[in-house]
Amino acid sequence: MTQIKNTVEPFGEVNVRANGGRVDVTATILMQPTKEGTQTGIALDGSGSMSDCYAMPKAPTTGFFGSLFGSKPAKPVIPSIETNQITPTARSICALLARELDADGGTTCIYWATGPHGSRIEVVGDLTADQAEKHVFSAPRDYGTGTQLLPAVEYFVNRFSDAPWGFYVFLTDGELHDLDAVKDFSKRLAREIASGKRKPLKFVLIGVGDGVKEGQMEELDDLETGTSVDLWDHKIAREMRQTHDIFAEVVEENARVADSGKIYDDTGRVVKDYSDTGLPARLSFTLPVGSKSFTLEVNGQRITQTLV
Repeated sequence: MTQIKNTVEPFGEVNVRANGGRVDVTATILMQPTKEGTQTGIALDGSGSMSDCYAMPKAPTTGFFGSLFGSKPAKPVIPSIETNQITPTARSICALLARELDADGGTTCIYWATGPHGSRIEVVGDLTADQAEKHVFSAPRDYGTGTQLLPAVEYFVNRFSDAPWGFYVFLTDGELHDLDAVKDFSKRLAREIASGKRKPLKFVLIGVGDGVKEGQMEELDDLETGTSVDLWDHKIAREMRQTHDIFAEVVEENARVADSGKIYDDTGRVVKDYSDTGLPARLSFTLPVGSKSFTLEVNGQRITQTLV
């Protein structure tokens, strides 16, 4: 399954898969989820490879001779908010979750991949929307010497195990050292959700920084769990049109966004007609191989989405 990078409104996500002599397309209409009792969280990658993203220069020291002759220590260097690539993204996501989704009005914030082998987390606390919009998401206390995602995933899963629904966002440069362990845990978790042993939840990886490694993020996004449960999604921060893009895969299966609609291929042929059923929030249809785009007709408007 290939995720189209540049989607147009109102599409949240568009995925295509070659299937013999055809192309299978799934697309979502971007919607604000409304689920009672939702708990939310945001986790910031605290591994050493993220130091440039936090733009946290080390404070200068006086050195041996300075201390020997009693010189005053130099003042610590304060990083500029303009060079911190984490804070703008974390502020907007955390505030959105707290204001519009979290049942308690506060989003739980943690650092992950901190400490030895990147196996620890540092809890910041629960931030309201107003607090998040003013908070400087600076570096963790102890940069990690590895990047382990599983402890952060388990933290949210275990802390909010009784929540009717959970939505958790992980900011990272995409370098994961425990990918297989995360996959195994995700498969078990999906099976428990599918069987009703656990409440549903969603994980979203957001790639930040100038050197995002997207490969492992895509592997989690495309993870086959053997169930209908789709746990993971991923986005690249610089490619997001708006903060609400984090909800691209969160649509109600039975939701209808319009009374009718049609899908056309790039030759103008109707490939799907929703006149009798209403236009769903999740679209699924088939195009001929080689199709460059499709067009959604709804409420008297036509919106064309390219596939290249």
